[in-house]
Amino acid sequence: MKKIHILFSFSTLLVAIQTPMFFLSATPFSVPKSNGTQILVLPLKTQEFPSCPSKLPFTHNVTLTVSLAVGTPPQNVTMVLDTGSELSWLQCNTTRRDRPAFDPVRSMSYTPVACSSPTCTTQTQDFSIPASCDAKNLCHAVLSYADASSSEGNLAMDNFTIVGSKFPGTIFGCMDSGFSSNAEEDSKTTGLMGMNRGSLSFISQMGFKKFSYCISGSDFSGILLFGESNFTWLLPLNYTPLIQISTPLPYFNRVAYTVQLEGIKVSENMLQLPKSVFEPDHTGAGQTMVDSGTQFTFLLGAAYNALKNEFVKQTEGVLRVLEDPDFVFQGAFDLCFRVGLNSTGVPELPAVSLVFRGAQISVSGAHLLYRVPGEIRGGDAVHCFTFGNSELLGMEAYIIGHHHQQNVWMEFDLQKSRIGVAQVRCDVAAQRFGLRP
Repeated sequence: MKKIHILFSFSTLLVAIQTPMFFLSATPFSVPKSNGTQILVLPLKTQEFPSCPSKLPFTHNVTLTVSLAVGTPPQNVTMVLDTGSELSWLQCNTTRRDRPAFDPVRSMSYTPVACSSPTCTTQTQDFSIPASCDAKNLCHAVLSYADASSSEGNLAMDNFTIVGSKFPGTIFGCMDSGFSSNAEEDSKTTGLMGMNRGSLSFISQMGFKKFSYCISGSDFSGILLFGESNFTWLLPLNYTPLIQISTPLPYFNRVAYTVQLEGIKVSENMLQLPKSVFEPDHTGAGQTMVDSGTQFTFLLGAAYNALKNEFVKQTEGVLRVLEDPDFVFQGAFDLCFRVGLNSTGVPELPAVSLVFRGAQISVSGAHLLYRVPGEIRGGDAVHCFTFGNSELLGMEAYIIGHHHQQNVWMEFDLQKSRIGVAQVRCDVAAQRFGLRP
């Protein structure tokens, strides 16, 4: 499943929120630890630029890009970092003029992967379409995503260099074809960097056991970190275990960051839903994935409808519902409101809390509503509830998006198979690392 990407850049961190879009830049540095290990700390800063029209309802609303070098001699590339994908890939078709490309012919360290190798025959089994052999007996991969984007080409190995650190023999896809629903994004990126738990993901290959990020909810400054994050001022983190199912199921993504959602609260009222609503069924459908690459949060029908009804009930007299059954923002958000253009801000709203096993994320205030650019009704702007119905997009999963992770320290602990969360002010966290917005 393709998510709405979020990426980081070691030399130029770029986040683009398409409606509107933002760019985040970063200057990385390493911090030595007492045990001799190092962490990589990246400050974040944003710039806004006009949004682009999207052709599809499932759009790239949040993108982060990572800038690095690949090959010998090194070629500079910019990749979209996707925590919902496994295989990293680069556009290798140098004849296209509408986007940058990596040229394997110019790299002395480039090595194609044979289709008979274990990498091809075994490690691609978690792909939506397992790799196959092409006419030259090379490992051929076809990647397709839920937003109608796709990419096709061969697996290969080459040297990836990030902030002076070389990762030789990194496996990636060298793609001859590929398209997405966002031509402007394509024109700025060379490919995609997969960051899920699969054996071929970039985070697995580079050997980091933890990575963390924290994005401010006010000025969009923030921090991204590779390595340990157990600093005393961050504690305590509340951990929720990653759910793992060893038996392959048709609709369960075994390499996603899957957690157990146990309930949803509006203010202090827990929605009266059976636990089975939040548990994967016998096909694997219904898992809950934490994906920093998706902008908003998507819930399956039963949970979404219950949340929608309770939120409308608790905001009656405070918010004015948009009575337009034909308007569904991005194809999944059908609860929208009319807010006066002269209003100074969003009125006080009941918090929505996502209750996990051992942890909780609470969403409050302005993060509950999103103003739809260009939508005006009379003297009112249109603001939509930032929880959507995943079934309207044909997705059989819960997805916890980036918008609802603002001012939350998110630690992905691959070694202990868990995710740690803590409510923090991300701008203050950045200053603790000596960074200034």
